[in-house]
Amino acid sequence: MPEPVLPDLLAPGLRLVFCGSAPGAVSAARGAYYAHPGNRFWSILHQAGFTPRRLAPAEYPSLLGLGIGLTDMAKHAAGNDDELPPGAYDPAGFAARIRAVRPAALAFTAKAPAAAFLGRRTGALQYGRNEGPAGFPPVWVLPSTSGQASRFWDARPWLALGAWFREGHVIPAG
Repeated sequence: MPEPVLPDLLAPGLRLVFCGSAPGAVSAARGAYYAHPGNRFWSILHQAGFTPRRLAPAEYPSLLGLGIGLTDMAKHAAGNDDELPPGAYDPAGFAARIRAVRPAALAFTAKAPAAAFLGRRTGALQYGRNEGPAGFPPVWVLPSTSGQASRFWDARPWLALGAWFREGHVIPAG
């Protein structure tokens, strides 16, 4: 099996794991998650209170110290969703990685990887808390932070998840 485009940032005991589709071309080239300058990921993490300051993409390993992990649904491909080869998503491999570390919550940073994992159409998913598989941590679906998905951007689900994260409360349904 080839090496992943970006290594997982996972460890037991995390409070939250973010899962994206696949590294974009800029992220793959720079070896850092959400590295495109137009991507909102690092700014919304800070705005929502996940991080004490806005981190640079190259600082992604420091998220572990904050109880946050990162992974992608496609570990061996890079590019926009419409550029990924058929079969690039690996829901079974993703589920195994999540079961191994058992985070308190799971958040998809776009509808496409969530739909692949949950076996639903993207149109059937709502932003915010969604019903996940039995035995899995609570699942959240968040608007994509990619600049190419700007028309779907809404910070509110990110801010709601950030409030839970900062307060340490159980994630509310809905």
